[in-house]
Amino acid sequence: MNTQDIIAIEAANASVAICDRTHWGRIKISGDDRLRFLHNQSTNDFQSLKPGQGCDTVFVTSTARTIDLATAYVRDDAVILVVSPNRREYLMQWLDKYIFFADKVELADITKYTCTFSLIGPKSHEIIEKLTADELIAQPKYSHKVYSISGEKGVAEGVRIAVGSGLASPGYTLIFPVTDREIVWNKLLEMGAVEMSQTAWESLRITQGRPIPEQELTDDYNPLEVGLWQTVSFNKGCYIGQETIARLNTYKGVKTYLWGIKLNSLVEPGSMINSGEEKVGVLTSITETPDGYFGLGYIRSKAGGVGLKVTVGDSEGEVVEIPFISHDYPEL
Repeated sequence: MNTQDIIAIEAANASVAICDRTHWGRIKISGDDRLRFLHNQSTNDFQSLKPGQGCDTVFVTSTARTIDLATAYVRDDAVILVVSPNRREYLMQWLDKYIFFADKVELADITKYTCTFSLIGPKSHEIIEKLTADELIAQPKYSHKVYSISGEKGVAEGVRIAVGSGLASPGYTLIFPVTDREIVWNKLLEMGAVEMSQTAWESLRITQGRPIPEQELTDDYNPLEVGLWQTVSFNKGCYIGQETIARLNTYKGVKTYLWGIKLNSLVEPGSMINSGEEKVGVLTSITETPDGYFGLGYIRSKAGGVGLKVTVGDSEGEVVEIPFISHDYPEL
């Protein structure tokens, strides 16, 4: 890990970093039936949301296998979905397939017209205050409003600032027209945010346990195995994959969990995780940190959880909690 990445991760943990997430997808869903439509296509409760609110939600297959973890922001006239870079086109096609003749729903891929930045870290509030968006500071996660940001080269209008960094760290997400990219970026750097590379963001998302498609989010796992309880509504009624998820919850049928694993050497994702002589899981992601190596992996619940000693290839490790997810069954 290079020095700049270490500095950026330290800033995200102790002060504030800024990461350009413009390569993530942004899908606009409009039309009178937009909330009902998203309510029926993903795991969270959209019909209870009002403009200025939002949520994380998971798109799953009919058998509740994970497609993507997305963040939704409800506007007066539309919903903006921020989706993983490698799921944008897939989700556009997948959602379009479920729009029927009578549905008042329109989809638009607005990725190339917009930018997304994430402010990450405990001092991100100070920047928000300087931007005169301090009314957001005490608001629930995903709360969002539109502001103007003045910079040396002009004024960026229509900057939507939302509570939440996209990780477990405190922070904010900014979505705005691509034409204002330079104004907003330079202003945030000028206010003290430390630039974070994609490599550093990837390391932070692994150590915090944010799952991504093709690594943790695959056809092999459902949202409860991942630990995305906060994205699932158990009382909203029918949606794609609902029966499987409800059954797993009712009968406490989750047999595999995603965990963090501290490791003492580098191993390849896809390697088997062993407890003694027994194969108990599979490694999905790994990153170098200043303290060694850190991985994410699925481990069978019967093998144990936090504190379990494991081997992955030639590496020895220990299972630890990760803050982005939870494996506690919610109190209903």
